[in-house]
Amino acid sequence: MAKATSFTAFLLMSSLFLSSHFSVSKADNSAPIVSGLSWTFYKTSCPKVESIIRKQLQKVFKKDIGQAAGLLRLHFHDCFVQGCDASVLLDGSASGPSEQDAPPNLTLRGFEIINDLRARVHKECGRVVSCADIAALAARDSVYLSGGPDYDVPLGRRDGLSFATRNATLQNLPAPFANATAILSSLATKNFDPTDVVALSGGHTIGISHCSSFTGRLYPTQDPTMDQTFAKNLKQVCPTANSSNTTVLDIRTPNKFDNKYYIDLMNRQGLFTSDQDLYTNSRTRGIVTSFAVNQTLFFEKFVAAMVKMSQLSVLTGKAGEIRANCSVRNANNNSLLASVVEEEARSEY
Repeated sequence: MAKATSFTAFLLMSSLFLSSHFSVSKADNSAPIVSGLSWTFYKTSCPKVESIIRKQLQKVFKKDIGQAAGLLRLHFHDCFVQGCDASVLLDGSASGPSEQDAPPNLTLRGFEIINDLRARVHKECGRVVSCADIAALAARDSVYLSGGPDYDVPLGRRDGLSFATRNATLQNLPAPFANATAILSSLATKNFDPTDVVALSGGHTIGISHCSSFTGRLYPTQDPTMDQTFAKNLKQVCPTANSSNTTVLDIRTPNKFDNKYYIDLMNRQGLFTSDQDLYTNSRTRGIVTSFAVNQTLFFEKFVAAMVKMSQLSVLTGKAGEIRANCSVRNANNNSLLASVVEEEARSEY
C-alpha cells in the first residue's frame, strides 16, 4: 500500500510541475487544413453524414465495444501508408495482393462496418461522401464513444485509385518490436514530432493484440524492462512464442479511451517494445509522464495529432474517386466525380 501511495503522490507532484511547463491548446476549427478539405464540406450535399455514422456506431459498439479499436486502427493503417485515401479498404485483384495482405494488416477488422456506413450514407445523400471520409469519421467516433475526446474532422477526401505494395506497407507501418528511436525517425518523415508520436501511440489504450506481436519480449529470455508480475501473467496467456491467443493492450481500462495506457508504461506494463520504449527513451519519457498525470493534456495533443494524421497525402477535388463500394474500384468514375465537384463548387456560393 505504501508503494501505491508513493506512486500516487509522485503523480500529483508531477502534475503540478508539468502544468507550469506545458502549453495546452485545443485543436479546433482554427487548425490548419489541407487545401480542398473543409470543416463544413458536406453542409449542403450531405448535412446528416456525421449523425448517420455516429448513431449507427452507437448501436455497433453497444453490441461489441471492441470494434472501436478496430476502426481506429484501420484509419491509422490507411493514413500512414500512402495517405488517407481508403486504399487499405480495397480487396486484392487479379493483378496482385492488396494492402490487406501485407503482414501488418492481416489482423485488421472493421471493413464490413465501413461498407455498411457507406451504404447508409449513400442511401441518404447519394454517392457524394468518400469511403476515406467515412473511415476518418468512424475513427473519431470510435474514440469519442469509448470515452475519449470529441473533435471536428476536416472533410473532402477522395478515395484512392490503387493500393500500396507490400513493401510500401511494411516500410510505413512501424512494427510493434521497433524501438522509440526507429519510430521517431519513421514518423518524422511524415512531419510528426515526439509529442505527436507519443500522443498517437495512446490509441493503444483500447484494443487487443495477438501474442505473436510481443512474445519476443518473453521468449527465449524476458525483456528486462518488463514488470515481473506483468510478464508472468502474459506467459499464462501466451504459453509459447507462437501462441495464437490474444490479450488487451491496456490492462487497467482496456475498453475505455483514457490515459491509463501511459500509467501502464510508467509501471513497466507496456505490451509492445514500441510502447514501453517510449518511457525508456529520454526523448519521450517526459511526454509519457505528462500524459499519465494529465488526461486533458493527452486528449488535446491526441486530437491535434489525429487531425494532422487524417490529412496525410489526401486526394481532393477531381483526384481519386468516390467509391460505390469501399472494397473495389469504380468501373466508371470520371463523369460522376466531375458532377460532384461542380455541385460542391456551386454550394460554396
